[in-house]
Parts: sequence; C-alpha cells; structure tokens
Amino acid sequence: MRLTRVCSVFLAFAGMATAAWLVAADPAADKAAVDRTRQTVKMLDDVYKTAVVLITEKYVHGENDFPAGSAAIALFDAIDKKGWHRVRLLDVTGDPYDSENVAKDAFEKKAVEKIKSGESFVEQVEQAGGKQFLRAMTPVPVVMAKCAICHPHYKSVAAGKAIGALSYRVPIQ
Repeated sequence: MRLTRVCSVFLAFAGMATAAWLVAADPAADKAAVDRTRQTVKMLDDVYKTAVVLITEKYVHGENDFPAGSAAIALFDAIDKKGWHRVRLLDVTGDPYDSENVAKDAFEKKAVEKIKSGESFVEQVEQAGGKQFLRAMTPVPVVMAKCAICHPHYKSVAAGKAIGALSYRVPIQ
C-alpha cells in the first residue's frame, strides 16, 4: 500500500514535469509568445515615436529648448529601471548627437546595417539568464524640419531615410 502511494505521487509529479516540459518545448507556444511580443514592440514603437513628434511639435522651438530625443532617452531609462523592457535610441548616420547612442552589441551592429539598407523591422530571439527576449530594431527617419534645430546635418538627409533607430529588448512572456 505504501509503495503504491509513493508510486502514485511520483507518477503525478512526473506527469506535471512532463506537461511543463512539453509546454516549454512546444514550438507553437513559443511562436505564439514571440508573435505577441512582436505586437507589443510594434505598439511601443508607435507610442514612443508619436510622443517624440508631439514633444517636438509642441515644446521645441529653438536650440535652448529641451530636445525631444533627450526626453525619450529619459523615458527609456525610467522604463528600464522599472524592469519592463529596454529600449535605446541609436544613431545610424555615423555622427551621433551623443556618443552613447551607438550600436553596442552584435545584434545592434547587424540590425543597424539592415536598417540603413531600408529594412523597417529587424528581430532576433535571444536567451539570457534562463529567459527569452525579443530583440528588435526599427528606423527613426527625419519627419519634420525642427529635427535640424539640434541636428543641422540632417538637413541634407533625404525624406524618410533613417537617421536613427530604436533598439528593443523585451522579455517574451
């Protein structure tokens, strides 16, 4: 009787462990999670870029005003400190406003090249610390003349051409 109970508990535990393993190893579940995370990145990208444009339109009138890009970087730092995700504003022109705004790792360096060649969304899934993350990058084009207040060298950039990028690292849930 005692052995039966031990075996039943073991089998129940083994069944739970197997079920958890199957869920984790199921490519459809992983694909669905990556798809949801990709949609989240696209939504964040739209929100962040809309905020920068609105800040520029409403509050940037001259060289002495607080730049919208600096406001975005402050927002990105606050979001990162709260543990939600990481997003960085990068230069892709080779003449960054701030030396911190350059590609730092292999993903960013490769993605910057793809953005410069015209791609609108670059992504990669990576593992770190036992967790999966979606790395993604999107272009930041010059969208208004006011951008040249802080970046005079953007005056010669063709409309719609990427001068920057947003680099994301978002946990896959």
